[in-house]
Formats: sequence, C-alpha cells, structure tokens
Amino acid sequence: MKRLVRIGAGALALAMLCFSALQAQNSDPVVEKVIEMGKNDNRTMELTDILCNRFGGRLVGSDAYENASDWVEYMFKSWGLEVWRQEVGQMPVGFNRGPWFGRMLGGSGATLQFVTPSYTAGTKGVQRGHVVKEPRTRAEFEKMKGQLKGAWVLIGGKSSGWPIDYSAKADSIRAAKIAKNAEIDKENAEIRRYNRELRTNPPKVKKGQPAPQPKKMKEYEYEPALFYKEMVEAGILGIIQSSRVPMTCLYDRKNCMNMTWETLPTTPDIKLHEDQYAEIEKMVERREYFQLEFDIRNHFKMGPVKFHNIIGVMKGSELPDEYVLCGGHLDAFDVATGGVDCAVGTAPTMEAARMLALSGAKPKRTLLFCVWAAEEFGLWGSKHFVESGCIDLNKVANYFNRDGGPLVPLGITVPEAMYDDYVKVCEPIVLTDSFRLR
Repeated sequence: MKRLVRIGAGALALAMLCFSALQAQNSDPVVEKVIEMGKNDNRTMELTDILCNRFGGRLVGSDAYENASDWVEYMFKSWGLEVWRQEVGQMPVGFNRGPWFGRMLGGSGATLQFVTPSYTAGTKGVQRGHVVKEPRTRAEFEKMKGQLKGAWVLIGGKSSGWPIDYSAKADSIRAAKIAKNAEIDKENAEIRRYNRELRTNPPKVKKGQPAPQPKKMKEYEYEPALFYKEMVEAGILGIIQSSRVPMTCLYDRKNCMNMTWETLPTTPDIKLHEDQYAEIEKMVERREYFQLEFDIRNHFKMGPVKFHNIIGVMKGSELPDEYVLCGGHLDAFDVATGGVDCAVGTAPTMEAARMLALSGAKPKRTLLFCVWAAEEFGLWGSKHFVESGCIDLNKVANYFNRDGGPLVPLGITVPEAMYDDYVKVCEPIVLTDSFRLR
C-alpha cells in the first residue's frame, strides 16, 4: 500500500478520481473547473463544521442523526443530484444525550471524569449517595443488603466501552454462577475445617513419609456486577466501573434492539476515569465518609425510529448502468462530534458531489455518492445496499471509501497495483501546496 496525497485537498482528489473513471484528460474543461473550485472554493471544512458542531454526535436513533441525514439529502438535491433515500432499519426506541456532570462531595471534592454508554439510563435529576464495593458472594450480599439502597456501587473489571448486560439471558448466567459459588462455599468450608484440624492436631507421620499439606481454597466464579439484578431491586443509584484512558463509550448492543417504552433501562452505568476510580476505591476501603453526586441527562424517545442511507446520483452519459461509488458513514457515537469517525469520509464525499455537479461534469459511468447509515452498529447501511439489489454489483467499476476510525486522517492509501493510475488521475493537483506524493 502507498499513500498518495495529503488529506487537505482530499475532496478535490476524490472528485478527480470519481469523474475520471480514467477517462478525463488534464486539458478537459471540467477537470480545470474542478481544480479551480477545489483550490479557491473548497467547502470541505464548512461541511465538516456543520456535521460536527451543528449536528454533533450522530448516533443511530438520535435526533442528530435524523437531522443530519435530512440535511445531506437536502444538499444533494440543491446541487441538482437525484437522491435515493434507502430505509435501512429502525430502532424500537430512540436515544438522545444531554449534558452530564459528576463530583465528589467530601474528600478531594474533584469533578469526576466519566462517560455512559448510549442507550443506557440517566439519573432522572441530580442524585447523590454513598459508595460501596459490590458483593462477590451471597453471604456478602446478605451482609451488606441494607447498605445498597441509595448507594453508588463500584464493580470490578475494566470497561471496554460496553455497558453491563441486564437482559434475562445475562441474569440467568449470573444466577448460575451465584449457585455455583454457593457450592464452592460449601467445599471451601470443608477445606477450612480440614486445614484448621491439620494445624491444631497435626497427624503423626512415619519416618520417610511426607507430611500432609494444607489444601488450597477454591476460587469463586466472577464477572462484574454478579448481583446486578439483586442490587437494582435493593435500590442502588447506579453502578460505576473503571475505564482506561482514553475512555471508550459504545452502546447497549445486547439490549437496544429489544427495548420497549415499558422496559427501558433504569440504572445508570457509569464508566469512570481509572485514576479516580482507584482513588474512590481506596477511600471506601479506608471507610472514609464521602458522597458522589451525578446528573446524567440521557433521554429516550418513542419509537420506532427509522434510519436511512442517503445516496446522491449523477447519471452516466455513456454507461449509465455501470457505476463508480464513493462514500463514508454518517453515523457517529454521541459522546463526540464524529469528526475523524467519520466526517472525514462524509464531508469529502459531499464536496466531491458538489464540485462535480456544479462543474457541468458528464461522467461516462453513473456516480453514486453514498452516505451510509449505522456503520458503528455493524455496517448495517452498506450491507443493506449490497443486499437490496438496487444496482448490479458486477457493474461497479470502483469504490472509494474513507473511514477514519480513531486515527488522524493523513492521506489516501491505495493498493500498489492501482498506484500509477491514481497518480495519473491526480497529476494536475499533486503539485499544489496541499498535495505531495509519498
């Protein structure tokens, strides 16, 4: 793989690649017009600003996603493109995130750094309470049951961004582990009895024979929030889990497609900065008095909430049933603005569409500018497009995709076998300040 150009003029490069289908010559007036627009009237950053700062995190099922998809459709039409609006699926309920805040009352008085996964509960106003560590065994649960009401509960494990699964299936798995631990408790009681007897009344051993050794205690089976259902029923305020830095915040993939308005989650699932978690855990172990206060404004909305692919179409002049595609995904996780993931794909796709539409381009093949839905949920939008049969996939000449993930957008990386063709297409612009071959 070779890197071709810097991202600063990525939309311009994309427009050149899409239009050419390796047909256009450097002297083509359309090419000259596209280059002039790309250098002097490039709207890529303006489109990115709208996506990131006006709409923000564009989670599937959120108002931000719906508004952003309507806007993309409007812009495509305003540039004279035909638009395909493909319904990909629907969420049973929608989700919107408001502000969130947390602090320690007592102790250091620190402002807490945390996130909550999407499609999880908020606090329903400001909630403050004491902190306890989760029980690991039935005996521990029964002993501290009275302390759970109105408590924030520290649970074990390191968060990878996913919330704790509270489904009936997960409850059943936890119940089985709790029952298994009860059996282990009985076995450990026998082991303790044996070891105690061994210490107090060591048996006489014949010369040359090894002395009996103490038996090792059996370890309990464990997973974070093992008593989740029981703790919720006891009235906890929420659960808190340690999160590595940078903190990752994903969505409730196990339950979000089965939610109804009557079965929404009720208990906040907080992923707290690992350093602050460690500090709070030590304070609990030292039995210091303090409280935590959280205000988490996660909101659900009545469903179903449909979500769509938005595809701008520029019909081919000679081979309308053959296609060149370019695209990126519109959706983004809602704790961020979705800039690198994936406004860096969507904005250049839109700008390439604008420049080609306004340049008077008559491409040989049909160009499809694809703004995909629900990539973060499992490539749902692009899979739907492939499976829908809306075009003959055997007639696709090329597809240009950009998805930044968490990485800095440095350029366009292409297969070595195609590198020379890409260089030829981009030759009119590689000598500008924003471009250089690598």
